[in-house]
Amino acid sequence: MAHTPSANQSAPDATRRSERSRRAIYDAALALVVEVGYPRTTIEGIAARAGVGKQTIYRWWGSKADVLLEAFLDLGEQAARAAGHLSYAIPDTGDLAADLKQVLRATVDELRDPAFEAPSRALAAEGVVNEELGRRFVAQLLEPQLQLYVDRLRAAQRAGDVRADVDPRIALELFVSPLAQRWLQYTGPITYEYTDTLVDYALYGLAPR
Repeated sequence: MAHTPSANQSAPDATRRSERSRRAIYDAALALVVEVGYPRTTIEGIAARAGVGKQTIYRWWGSKADVLLEAFLDLGEQAARAAGHLSYAIPDTGDLAADLKQVLRATVDELRDPAFEAPSRALAAEGVVNEELGRRFVAQLLEPQLQLYVDRLRAAQRAGDVRADVDPRIALELFVSPLAQRWLQYTGPITYEYTDTLVDYALYGLAPR
């Protein structure tokens, strides 16, 4: 009599197939937004590029924006794992300057990585003219990362390394925003030296007097 696999035996194969399909969809979405732009990227195009049916995509996501934003989150998680971080967080070694320089250097590496840079620029450009996408990009991708800086600066306030009257959400923009502007507008090179200098300048203004 032929052996019939049990549900438990077949589940791992189904899980692997689903993961392969999800990964192919992420890759297809990020590639298409670079090649043809966000407006011309479609669920149908993503499905064809990934080699899946479009209903597979609609079963997991409601729109192409959902696909792209999740693909971007996954891209960041992959980068963190490749760097040896189980979870992305700004370290707290007790040396605020060193901790900020470390995380900004990692950001420089990411911004200079073609796998991240190309789709990121495409989505950032579209977010300028597409208010809904821009707001979602900020809320789902940018703000969670900025909150990590807020948390680290608040810890520095408790340690007495940053003035108590400083608003961490504004203070973080002293080093994050110049980097973002330079990257977006090509106003200068993106280097470790540049971000180290941003931290030195910013902390001079934030330090207790």
